[in-house]
Amino acid sequence: MAGHSHWAGIKHKKALIDNKRGKLWSKLSKQIIIAAQMGGGDPDANVRLRTAIADAKAVSMPKDNITRAIKRGTGELAGGTVEEVIYEGYGPHGVAVMCDIMTDNRNRTAPELRKVFEVNGGKLGATNCVAYMFDRKGLFVLPQSAVEEEQLMEIALEAGAEDVKQGTETFEITCDPEHYSQVSEVLAQAELEITSQQLTRIPTNTVDLDATQATQVLKLLEALDDHDDVQNVSANLNLTDEVVASLED
Repeated sequence: MAGHSHWAGIKHKKALIDNKRGKLWSKLSKQIIIAAQMGGGDPDANVRLRTAIADAKAVSMPKDNITRAIKRGTGELAGGTVEEVIYEGYGPHGVAVMCDIMTDNRNRTAPELRKVFEVNGGKLGATNCVAYMFDRKGLFVLPQSAVEEEQLMEIALEAGAEDVKQGTETFEITCDPEHYSQVSEVLAQAELEITSQQLTRIPTNTVDLDATQATQVLKLLEALDDHDDVQNVSANLNLTDEVVASLED
């Protein structure tokens, strides 16, 4: 888990530094569109849509953008159908990589991602080539300064979380995807500071990397994360605190 949460933290810092708000809004719009396509445009009756809207509001996405995305998902506005696809492959040093995709043109997305893998020392693989190495979970990362561990465990477990783990400076909450929205809402009601939250894929085994190897793998992960159609990137790399410290120097 440590390596995974380090990657989540690096992504979070990168987003703050780059401030690519427009690209982030585009990705969140697709989440809203998909949710409305699958469950209708009423967030009170559609948990997935309610969660997507909450995520969008958390990064100050304008209300008009949210409304347009909902209407596109329900068919009230034209714009084509968005579909969910999973791409899998390998990065440098045998690291397994999974990409959750939302695209309106699969024939465009696949060759673009294949090129990203190849340019950065990886290879796009066949379906299920690495999926068995990951469990899909909701993941919440909070700073330890935000709450006492005992209080957090009581709040999170009552909300349906599976586990609360203490890292070096953070707490990590994991939950079944079905309970993601509920845990998110409870944490928000408790007014707890959340560093990052996402539905992601947590590796069941990891590959240890040194700083040089980690730099190569992170270059691929960041390039994939920057692609407009990529919603989430998961990898089974393990970054120790020492490696992370050397990368930040």
